[in-house]
Amino acid sequence: MATAAPPAASRIAVVTGASSGIGAATARQLAAAGYRVVLTARRKDRIEALAEEITKAGHQATAYALDVTDRAAVDEFATAFKTIGVLVNNAGGALGADPVATGDPADWRRMYETNVIGTLNLTQALLPKLIASGDGTVVVVSSTAGHGTYEGGGGYVAAKHGAHVLAETLRLEIVGQPVRVIEIAPGMVKTDEFALTRFGGDEAKAAKVYQGVAEPLTADDVAETITWAVTRPAHVNVDLLVLRPRAQASNTKVHRES
Repeated sequence: MATAAPPAASRIAVVTGASSGIGAATARQLAAAGYRVVLTARRKDRIEALAEEITKAGHQATAYALDVTDRAAVDEFATAFKTIGVLVNNAGGALGADPVATGDPADWRRMYETNVIGTLNLTQALLPKLIASGDGTVVVVSSTAGHGTYEGGGGYVAAKHGAHVLAETLRLEIVGQPVRVIEIAPGMVKTDEFALTRFGGDEAKAAKVYQGVAEPLTADDVAETITWAVTRPAHVNVDLLVLRPRAQASNTKVHRES
């Protein structure tokens, strides 16, 4: 994959939800592409270990423990920067798979707070820094759930639709500013934690999500896509990129081998 070296003024990339999965993989790949990555997540030990790993590999990384839903903490975090080049809004996740009739409102609220309000908080706090760089990029990691619904996914689908609309609206509102808005919408991605978290640690339910699917996407697949989009020439905006494994034709049609 050919990538362009980031200009000096835009070399800082902030990645939220960097403690595992897509966020951690994206941090590694952006660092390898020449960015100074700032890793944020609530799990301080995880991001500190990742920052050490990236640094030992000869790249630049720092860790900052942060809850993206805490606006005061996000605003304080933003004061550390005069400019940044890239913001990857990756923090999010799903909780539960109950139908609308019996879904837990607390789960819906948590998903909306993380996937939408967390993205809003970081974007608002860092947008002036992105503009000041003269060549900024906002990435919103949404989901194919943000573009089509499925049974048992109401709360997560609603949250990811919110993230999609946030990105789409922001792009309209800041046109003319030196900032791109990119939405990456992955389909079925197998990571260590996504499905396990969704089903409250139930390993059997988590495994069933991927049962019979020969090759679901990996975190590295998505991270490579994000890095490719970010490293396009400054005048090229990848508005929306949907990626799925070959075995997944839609949110509700997946080929499973017996």
